[in-house]
Amino acid sequence: MSRIFVSAAHKSSGKTTVSIGLCAALTKLGKHVQPFKKGPDYIDPMWLGAAAGNSCHNLDFYTMQHQEITETYHRYQDGIDISLIEGNKGLYDGLDLDGSNSNAALAKLLKAPVVLVIDARGMTRGIAPLILGYQAFDSDINIAGVILNQLGGSRHESKLRQVVEHYTDVPVIGAVHRNKDMIIDERHLGLMPSNEAQQAKKQIELLGQQISEQVDLATVINTAKSAPALTAPSAAQSVKPSTNTDLTIGIARDAAFGFYYPDDIQAFKDMGVTLVDIDLISDTSLPNIDGLFIGGGFPETQMALLEKNTTMRKAVKDAIDSGLPCYAECGGLMYLSRSITWGDTTCNMSGVINGDITLHEKPQGRGYIRIKTTDDCLWQTSHTNQNEICAHEFHYSSLNNLPADTIYAYDVLRGAGINGKHDGIVYKNMMACYAHLRNTQQSPWVEGFVKFVQQCKRT
Repeated sequence: MSRIFVSAAHKSSGKTTVSIGLCAALTKLGKHVQPFKKGPDYIDPMWLGAAAGNSCHNLDFYTMQHQEITETYHRYQDGIDISLIEGNKGLYDGLDLDGSNSNAALAKLLKAPVVLVIDARGMTRGIAPLILGYQAFDSDINIAGVILNQLGGSRHESKLRQVVEHYTDVPVIGAVHRNKDMIIDERHLGLMPSNEAQQAKKQIELLGQQISEQVDLATVINTAKSAPALTAPSAAQSVKPSTNTDLTIGIARDAAFGFYYPDDIQAFKDMGVTLVDIDLISDTSLPNIDGLFIGGGFPETQMALLEKNTTMRKAVKDAIDSGLPCYAECGGLMYLSRSITWGDTTCNMSGVINGDITLHEKPQGRGYIRIKTTDDCLWQTSHTNQNEICAHEFHYSSLNNLPADTIYAYDVLRGAGINGKHDGIVYKNMMACYAHLRNTQQSPWVEGFVKFVQQCKRT
């Protein structure tokens, strides 16, 4: 199982761009590449998956147990030539002081050689102590190579190569020159909607070409092959459904909504659920479904089109008013609200939730969260005794003007939620929250939702 861990000295070093380019370049060489992403991110995995032609899977200490991480890694190795794990932030960055959930900890858990992407703008001789320090900080980490990024030209590259080769034993396996065309506008291309798919494809091809020309791919492949043997977990303890169903659940997939974890989607299918894609922008009616799932996304970028589709907004509201089970996260919550205001523009939404969305310049909730189910939660979403769930949130919007008698599914123990204290609005058979849940051993929310939909269908 050849594998590398692509990390960086700090956030915004360009490792995601390099990782996407590596996936595209290796795939073009005929290699079957399996990407993974550390953390709860949606956008980077979408790009990595598109570049590799294989869905990218998240590995996250906060929401997953160690064995669950290794099981997930092993689950997607059939027919794979090389796995690429992209870190988040810097190599030694993480929540805890001891580094137990850092990128380095994940690299050690998976025994993966680390390729360090270094933003070398303005650096010459100073790059040597940086590399030496990263090597010395944790001797269990195998920094197998560096990719110099954002270089100013050939002279800059030559100086840096000389310094690294003279003072360290770490090989330079790539030197990527500064190129504004390699920058990804993740805010609006993150979802890769149909009307931007060709643009995303061209961007991936460009990144792959640039990386092919500026990174020694043969060394990358050999570095991945040098990874030591990784023993598969002896007893699989992955999330397994306890029942089979013949349910049909609609899932919003369009230019506004698309934040879904591949493992969560697979969990639905493992329970016998048929997922039917729904375009809330273009479709004029709901199909015959037993439940509805509206994930996250950027509805504010499509809010005029969402507002224009009055028949779908009414269909969604009427269905939920009539008791259709519905689960919505973040962008889905926004769509179910009364209106969205972004700058000087306000657009009407479906009006299921008696509240109004306002977009802000700065995040209103960001990072890992911890929530606890209340007695009003519609389905079981945690296997812990305390009914506590580890999840994450990332939203620039706030939900305002809610009535005082609003019912909530969650108490917020850490994070922002809807009002700093609560999250998960409950209305009839609908639950809508800012929290993004992951279907894990600790929080098998898919099973809980599916059982709830099945129960509603029977009554």
